[in-house]
Amino acid sequence: MAKRDYYEVLGVSRDASLDEIKKAYRKVAVQNHPDRNPGDSKAEERFKEAAEAYEVLANQEKRQAYDQFGFAGVEGFGGGGGAQGFSSSFRDFEDIFGDFSDIFGSFFGGGGRGRSRGGGRGRTRGSDLRYDLQVPFTDAAFGTKVEIAYERQSACESCNGTGAASGGGGRKTCPTCGGAGQVRRSSGFFSVASVCPACNGEGSVIENPCGSCSGSGVVKKRQRIKVTIPAGIAHGQRVTIPGQGDAPRGGGEHGDLHVVIHVEPHHHFERDNYDLYCVIPISITQASLGAEIQVPTLDGKRVKLKVPAGTQNGKILRLRNEGVPVTNSNNRRGDLYIKLQVTVPHRLSGKARELLREVAELEGENTRPDPVPLKDL
Repeated sequence: MAKRDYYEVLGVSRDASLDEIKKAYRKVAVQNHPDRNPGDSKAEERFKEAAEAYEVLANQEKRQAYDQFGFAGVEGFGGGGGAQGFSSSFRDFEDIFGDFSDIFGSFFGGGGRGRSRGGGRGRTRGSDLRYDLQVPFTDAAFGTKVEIAYERQSACESCNGTGAASGGGGRKTCPTCGGAGQVRRSSGFFSVASVCPACNGEGSVIENPCGSCSGSGVVKKRQRIKVTIPAGIAHGQRVTIPGQGDAPRGGGEHGDLHVVIHVEPHHHFERDNYDLYCVIPISITQASLGAEIQVPTLDGKRVKLKVPAGTQNGKILRLRNEGVPVTNSNNRRGDLYIKLQVTVPHRLSGKARELLREVAELEGENTRPDPVPLKDL
């Protein structure tokens, strides 16, 4: 079967940058890797095809020859799909894939993060957990304590987290992987290392597994703890509680618990960082003549606010230190911004109408006003 154009294989244009070529190769290789597609010969061929294309296009000299002479231009480089040509891209594989190597559990014999016990590469820390917590607006502002309940993996009490039944002889080297924690299988001209299915990468197996935890050393337990929510915490922030996550298999320290805060909206106030905003309605006479009003604060108390005479609709006044407490500070708070909304009465008494007409006459009310620029509103 005729070879496909290397640019077509990776799905990039002929003027693609090296970063674009790397990104495209990573995408194609992840989709077609043999570990993800066991037994799929077509996926394996696409994987090899992408490796061959990358091996040429990622090399400036080879790419230039390929662009000028096609496949014939790269034959002299030892490329074109041979083992020698693939070896150069093989060496760059981990650099290209980065964290993606963990998806397949250690490409080409490379050890990934989260290794297990086999061969002295013990995983000593359990997984972190996430808990989403809804918190009322005022509790987030002033801080509180909340009791939460969740499930986590804890060390099995029957075997003290070892996974072995009492008197069962403990662990022995895994006969499948010989203690390596990995098995290799040939895939064409290269081999792929993957986590051993018999021991889950631990390198050893339990001779007589514990009946309570089936040899895992951990069991699911419901946990209840109190979480301290600090004053001033914002929506989307998290409180991390060390040691309250999962216990690892076979013993070790617990992971952490991350409590993600979701702040409920307030019916009066809106928050921006540590400042608060609200809208307060005032009457025409209060806006015209000036007044002293009492406005509510987040604490529940009311504070006096002086409205200047001639206040226009939408004017914003500030009350200092009446906002949200600043996290980890001593009595420091944001400010409260109050937007004044001048309200027009729907109905007027006869006396009120008469008085307003007099005001209009005294003020020489303009019956032919010019438009005001939007920027001045």
